[in-house]
Amino acid sequence: MNTHVTHVRSTAGVNLSALRGHNAALVLDLLRTAGEAGISRLELAERTGLTPQAVSKITARLRAEGLAVEAGRRASTGGKPRTVLRLVAGAGHAVGLHLDRDELRAVLTDLSGAVVAERRAPLDLGAGAEVVLAAVACAVDALFGACGSVGSVLGAGVAVPGPLDHADGVLHRVTGFPQWDGFPLRDALAERLGMPVVVDKDTNAAALGLALDAATGDGHRSFAYLHLGTGLGAGLVLGGAVYRGARTGAGEFGHQVIQLDGPACGCGNRGCIEALCLAAVADGTDAGMDEAARVLGEGAGNLVSLLDIDAVLLGGRTVSAAEERFVRGVGGVLDARARREGGGSAIPVRAAPGGVTLVVEGAAQLILAPLFGRGNTAVPAHRK
Repeated sequence: MNTHVTHVRSTAGVNLSALRGHNAALVLDLLRTAGEAGISRLELAERTGLTPQAVSKITARLRAEGLAVEAGRRASTGGKPRTVLRLVAGAGHAVGLHLDRDELRAVLTDLSGAVVAERRAPLDLGAGAEVVLAAVACAVDALFGACGSVGSVLGAGVAVPGPLDHADGVLHRVTGFPQWDGFPLRDALAERLGMPVVVDKDTNAAALGLALDAATGDGHRSFAYLHLGTGLGAGLVLGGAVYRGARTGAGEFGHQVIQLDGPACGCGNRGCIEALCLAAVADGTDAGMDEAARVLGEGAGNLVSLLDIDAVLLGGRTVSAAEERFVRGVGGVLDARARREGGGSAIPVRAAPGGVTLVVEGAAQLILAPLFGRGNTAVPAHRK
């Protein structure tokens, strides 16, 4: 039986033995964000709401497990200098995989999320499950080979085009590749790689990575990440957490119909934003790219009106190739709507940081984030 556990992050710890893992995650997250400078036990207690005794017990356990280490002393405003602790980033690793329609990207990260090895290779998603699984296994082997000796590997996060069932790791009818409908990708990869695997949509993986980055969106807690590459989708972050919906159906942004009786889309509908955007991009001219940006802006405007989000971030290979044009075009549509509706200034539109590796690094965070209490994804145990 598959079990899906939801982790809810709060800003303070609770001194109950039943939540010992939750409290340890809060401490680990503060160690992670403190970086090499470290953080003292007193600061940990102040920022988590835990008692100093509880923090001492947690940090002792983390040190015994090799996840934390003392990193010198820091002068205090009064009394003796405080000993600071830091995260041992190399104590664990995660694999991130991005299976696009025509390309495979793979990274190995340490606990801080820093990439220590990466690979990129062509991929034909339509070649069938066995070919794709073999390509993934080869890429993962290459990652480990590049690093030599690697410590504990917590698992692999896999980002793929949707739609899919995130809870069970089963793909649905991926646009253009109906043969994947119903394929249990998570279990098949876990068996092939010999490690726990989490599968999610590429846009959700990217959105998770952005939500974890304190610099993203100037602190915006509700935003849409729009990804235009070989397809078009959205990752939604509402209240600081990735919103997937009850059936991982949220964010199927590219298949909203905005032109009745428009061009046919691979999903079976007509006049979808994805079909209109990709057709405009295929024109290969500046005018075509401007039209793609305008269409993308109209879809973004619908999202803003529906969800009242704080920002729109743009990414994907197509956006990266004409970043300023897309930011200007989408922003222009939102500005015009804001003026017409009289609701004040438009929300900001920016290129998402991270570029073409945003999705694959976000995929690694599907594994890492729950360790720090920052993800609403549980890593399933690997079953033999």
